[in-house]
Amino acid sequence: MTNDNFFDNIHAYGKWKSNLVNAIENFQSWLDTTGLEDSEQSLKIYETLQTLKHDRITLAFVGEFSRGKTELINAIFFSQFKRRLLPSEAGRTTMCPTELFYDLDDPKPYMRLLPIESRTEDISITEQKENAINWTHIQLDISSGESMAKSFAQITNTKKVKASEAKRLGLYDVITDENGTELDNNQIVEIPMWRHALINFPHPFLEQGLTILDTPGLNSLGNEPELTINMLPSAQAAIFVLAADTGVTRSDMDIWRRHLKSFRHNHNSGLVIALNKIDTLWDDLKSDSEIKNSIQRQCSETAQTLNVDPKRVFAISAQKGLIGRVKNDKKMIQESNLSAMENVLSKEILPQKEQLVRNTTIADMNEMMQESKSILLTQFNSKKQSIEDFSGLGGKNENIIHKLLEKTRDEQAIYHHNAESLQSSHQILGGQHKRLKSIINLDKLDKQVNVARNLMKGSWTTTGMKNSMKSLFDDISNTMSEAAKQTELTNRLVKSIYNRFQNENEGTDIKPKLFSIASYQQEIELLYHDAEEYRTSVYSTMTEQSFVIKKFFISLVSRARNIYYQLNNDCDDWAKRALTPLIRHVKAHKNELKLRLDQLKKAGQSRDSIAERVTTLKIEAKSLQKYIFEANKMLTIINTPMPANMHSDKIPDNVTAIRA
Repeated sequence: MTNDNFFDNIHAYGKWKSNLVNAIENFQSWLDTTGLEDSEQSLKIYETLQTLKHDRITLAFVGEFSRGKTELINAIFFSQFKRRLLPSEAGRTTMCPTELFYDLDDPKPYMRLLPIESRTEDISITEQKENAINWTHIQLDISSGESMAKSFAQITNTKKVKASEAKRLGLYDVITDENGTELDNNQIVEIPMWRHALINFPHPFLEQGLTILDTPGLNSLGNEPELTINMLPSAQAAIFVLAADTGVTRSDMDIWRRHLKSFRHNHNSGLVIALNKIDTLWDDLKSDSEIKNSIQRQCSETAQTLNVDPKRVFAISAQKGLIGRVKNDKKMIQESNLSAMENVLSKEILPQKEQLVRNTTIADMNEMMQESKSILLTQFNSKKQSIEDFSGLGGKNENIIHKLLEKTRDEQAIYHHNAESLQSSHQILGGQHKRLKSIINLDKLDKQVNVARNLMKGSWTTTGMKNSMKSLFDDISNTMSEAAKQTELTNRLVKSIYNRFQNENEGTDIKPKLFSIASYQQEIELLYHDAEEYRTSVYSTMTEQSFVIKKFFISLVSRARNIYYQLNNDCDDWAKRALTPLIRHVKAHKNELKLRLDQLKKAGQSRDSIAERVTTLKIEAKSLQKYIFEANKMLTIINTPMPANMHSDKIPDNVTAIRA
């Protein structure tokens, strides 16, 4: 009845990832032992290990103010501290986005707070994270729950400033009182003290790579476009928290439409709706069946309003779940219905994350292992052939030795032809790569951005400014389409190079790794829609123009540039490695031929050397068999999925909690 199953699955994911890291580290040692290691491979392995060790699963809690998001986080993750760690009592609202995680590079517990004044700077939150000096740093005392709760209370802090200052920070355009009367610039208003909070905390499941993102309400989400454009879309799962007593309000619907687009566009995958505070529907004057029907009706209406599968809506009580877990009250835990929601999260987000890791990080390692194993198989077959050849030379038949020498020299001629052909192919591929790079050139993008910025700043009207925004993203979108066509031409060339190599070298089975920009196209397409929504929003119409432009470039254009930057890096990395498997095979074959020629020359000089050489070849072949066996073992480990109980495409029926 606790959240043990949820945490067991997170632990299983961490264990699976740990096994991958061990297998890749073993592969690194194996390459050194077999003599196949090179600097390129070593760098790639290092990058892969760093990626795996710093890999995170982000779970975002999204909803309007006072829906119980922070209380839900306390119930799921911090009930073992027997108190509320994050401030979630009445009147203690989280005022800024808060990330909870475990920092491998700086494991000492801390909280960092970004001052609200940073909103005036042309620096994104992502960039701010790179410089700890910009943040207020608070060391956490994890031995004291009271001390931590006091530190965490900082995220609820506000400050009083003049209305003019609030406008300067872009928090308001026009500030009115409760009657709708516009306030004078010198009047005092209340604003959040902090823009963003980072909490590094050694929770066992944060240590496994889980990151929790707690977001504030609608106004704060709107004031930080980076949250909607960058942070939420990159989360593996989101819990959209509503209140059972109010249902889906207008502001809830605004959040659903504007800030959870990435999940809705992905068929609601990784998205769960938590209809919180069902305890407000428990009524001593109603029967159990009446309460149950009331809750089920609210769930159905919520699913219908949001146009989602009813099985994605969970009626819960975060407060009762927290109290039940603190007091170990099994009945209250059951009534809270938290476990049912947690099970769905673990069965959806972990397999999705596994597949993402498998399609990217592990795919590269799998190819490297297969390629290295293929080289050893070629060497093993060559050893077997040499053993057969030498075993027939017991009588030192000089005619036979001469024929074998001629055969080996013919193979050397083929090697030289392959080497020349590969060199020529490498140059042609370099030309194709250069053409692709000219399309996605960062300097070219920066010039487009600067032109757009100047046009926006020089625009006398909001319409002119918005037209410049659209024009810039039209250019970016067209560039990606052009890059996709060039990528297809480049891939055709690579496939033809590999096919020719296979035809000229019987027994080789090497598959090319083709380049794809599909994921980048998808990111740009989603960003294009985000830019359109930002461009046509009330915020960009009503807010002061200079601030709209600043946010546009910080949140949207900087994201586009990051996509270009990553695409350029991946393009260079791929071009550098595209023909590496063929080059390594050719080099390995060259060494094998040289060794065989030396052996045949010695065989022509001494009968004794033949028997010795056969013995040596058998020992070498046995070693190669051992290395191939070890390669198969490592391949098995990295291709082994997580435990089967976490791989479930079905969403189980949610258990509607009732009060007994």
